[in-house]
Amino acid sequence: MNAKNTDFSTKTTLNCNGLLLDISKPAVMGIINTTPDSFYQSAKKISVHDVLILAEKMIKEGAAILDVGGMSSRPGATFVEEEEELVRVIPAIEAIHSHFPNQIISIDTCKSRVAHEAIFSGASMVNDISAGAFDKNLWQTVAALKVPYVLMHMQGTPATMQANPTYYDVVKEVVEFFKQNIFRLNSFGIFDIILDPGFGFGKTVSHNYKLLNQFEIFNLFGLPLMAGLSRKSLICKVLKVNPAYALNGTTVLNTLSLLKGAKILRVHDVMQAQEAIKLIEALDDAAI
Repeated sequence: MNAKNTDFSTKTTLNCNGLLLDISKPAVMGIINTTPDSFYQSAKKISVHDVLILAEKMIKEGAAILDVGGMSSRPGATFVEEEEELVRVIPAIEAIHSHFPNQIISIDTCKSRVAHEAIFSGASMVNDISAGAFDKNLWQTVAALKVPYVLMHMQGTPATMQANPTYYDVVKEVVEFFKQNIFRLNSFGIFDIILDPGFGFGKTVSHNYKLLNQFEIFNLFGLPLMAGLSRKSLICKVLKVNPAYALNGTTVLNTLSLLKGAKILRVHDVMQAQEAIKLIEALDDAAI
């Protein structure tokens, strides 16, 4: 596949609450978990001190976005109450914003109040696994905040999504999901939208690889695509490893997603994701 065929998105920049995110070339979103309940235990950073150390490392390695979350979305995860989520994420966001005021911060939440408080604490993007399904006020809140929104597909909830995920055609169903929800988001006045097919969220290993195999089809919407593949079970189950040993597999799948049009890689390991991007850029340059 010629790497020059990957420039599909019609959007090249996103206004993140006054900070401009350039997605004319792929960008990296670094994952910062402030929850003790994470599928990848090495990624969890509970104290503000730990968060700042990880944030600084990721920024130095080239993370354009830091995604702060306070509720685990691993398979089987239980719901976290609003107050507890706020206690986890707001001090982390305030600290990152204070130390790195020009850094774009995303809040990974499905709750409108958490999104609101996070944006006023220094975040400038909302990453929602629920597509607005868990809080009827979330989209209205995002519209009022005027920040970019990550629209992700998930079947079920984190507690139930891997019980028995079933599709008649997973790719067609995710395409239809995007079509319907982009229209609904636009009706709220939300136009800066990032699409995430939700690898690992209510999908079998086979479903995940079908989505990745046809990942380029989601470019038909002309919106930036995000690939969240980092250390997930679609890698671990095939390679028979645990998440701690899934970095090489992550890099392979990230590279494939880049070739198929991914504009944002959501990862635990920023340096390796940036290296994949640089190598694809070299491949692009060689095709000129």
